[in-house]
Amino acid sequence: MTIAPWLAGAAAAAVLAVKLPKRLQLSRAKHKGLVGHVRLAKRMSRLLPFYDFDRDQFFAADGAPADVAARREAGFARLAALYAERFPKSAAASAEMRDSIPDIAFTGTYRVPFPFSRVVREALSSGNFYAASDGVMLTDLDGNRFYDLTGSYGVNLLGTDAYKEFMRRGEETVAALGPVLGGLHPVVAENVKRLKAISGLDAVSFHMSGTEAVMQAVRLAQYHTGRQRIVRFAGSYNGWWGDVQPGVGNPVSADRTLTLADMSEATLKVLASRKDIACVLVNPLQAMHPNANAAGDSALVDSSRGVRVDRAAYSAWLARLREVCTKAGVVLIIDEVFTGFRLSKHGASEYFGVQGDLVTYGKTLGGGYPVGVLCGRADLMKRYREDRPADICFARGTFNSHPSVMGAMDQFLRWHASAEADAAYEGVDEKWNARAEALNARLEAEGLSPRVGNLGTVWSTFYTRPSRYNWMFQFYLRAECLATGWTGSGRFIFSFAYGDAEFAEVAERYVAAARAFEMDGWAWSGEGVTNKDLKRQILRESLRAKFGRS
Repeated sequence: MTIAPWLAGAAAAAVLAVKLPKRLQLSRAKHKGLVGHVRLAKRMSRLLPFYDFDRDQFFAADGAPADVAARREAGFARLAALYAERFPKSAAASAEMRDSIPDIAFTGTYRVPFPFSRVVREALSSGNFYAASDGVMLTDLDGNRFYDLTGSYGVNLLGTDAYKEFMRRGEETVAALGPVLGGLHPVVAENVKRLKAISGLDAVSFHMSGTEAVMQAVRLAQYHTGRQRIVRFAGSYNGWWGDVQPGVGNPVSADRTLTLADMSEATLKVLASRKDIACVLVNPLQAMHPNANAAGDSALVDSSRGVRVDRAAYSAWLARLREVCTKAGVVLIIDEVFTGFRLSKHGASEYFGVQGDLVTYGKTLGGGYPVGVLCGRADLMKRYREDRPADICFARGTFNSHPSVMGAMDQFLRWHASAEADAAYEGVDEKWNARAEALNARLEAEGLSPRVGNLGTVWSTFYTRPSRYNWMFQFYLRAECLATGWTGSGRFIFSFAYGDAEFAEVAERYVAAARAFEMDGWAWSGEGVTNKDLKRQILRESLRAKFGRS
């Protein structure tokens, strides 16, 4: 029997009436920028054409007058000469390994916006290799001593000397067992007891990286809720695996992942109403820049980057998120792989006043070795069902609970439980906020464009005047022997080993670098030029490269 056309149409309309409001609700919960529309961002990245500037275009890409372009060119030449004289061995080692270690090629290419990359790589290579560390210093292959602002991507909370000692004493603890895998050294039990007390949760599993810990957290949430959807927030980084890094950088689609706006009422409505969401991932580092990607100089095409930490507002947001997740049966995962133990003694969870159902740790907790840790509620951490013996949630790793890692972790956790640690955390937020404020006051007093924003010991540089050349600042910092990671001025990670004298020296060098950066014309901006104007200029360049016309 044939269904009448009107009946089929009515059925379709009924389905649409149910689906359309949900779709509109979801669309409103996404951030308006590309960071909230990851599929569109991915398509846009494939359309962006390559182009680069020759040396003449390099110094006046923003339409700067001849005198400003000449100042830039002279400053660039001075920097290039200094780099060639000061960093020859370090640069040569990196050049030799560029094709053999793809990470070197990638980070070297993407230190700056791509149209400027070739000229910069040819003239300002300083190397990826270091020979030694001590205190707050790094020594390169040429004997140059740098103040370490890299923080080993978050590992270095206490200064490298502390971790060397943790690793040495940890090896002594586990030496008799050695590299035995599968079984557990007794020190693991002590680590678990301390981690349960720190996290306020019931059970612990060990992994070899933060990414693996997040993977397991998501998998357990999906297993126990019977739901598949993951919610992450726009701009947030939770590791490099596919489901939590949709869009640019991921060669496959992450169809189960929803990327929603941070600190958004519309997001809370989605979480409260949908029945297919297993978990929400929170990276507390986003308090520095909600709904924006982590600050890196490769995307520093203007001066719109900002750092505005509002601890009270972010704490209130997390409290509401916690309430909504509890009511909706959604697992709240606090990803403290980076922030854990930096902001307060019990991590960002204590700092912002939120308790996750699952919490991931990593970085500094390994005592100098790679590690990922997952702490969680007992019911969520269970890997099997009592009444269905074949229904399991599998997770293993060959090097999980490696004795050397567990030994070094034991040493870190012993420190963490000590009176010395209590003293180190006393007033730590106020101390680092005051240091940032003092540095900003100096920069403002001298009329310099760079400023700093911070979340505790994690800092970022932003700029107060529109410019296409802010990414050059990182090279002036290195000329002052301040070591930064490949994200350049976008991320500084200090350790607690920085006393007042060491920080004062960093501040002097930072201000000196800012003066030279401005003197050489890189912060110049045309009369009335805005950040929007600079972005439009880049769009016109891309169109010319794509279609051969303006």
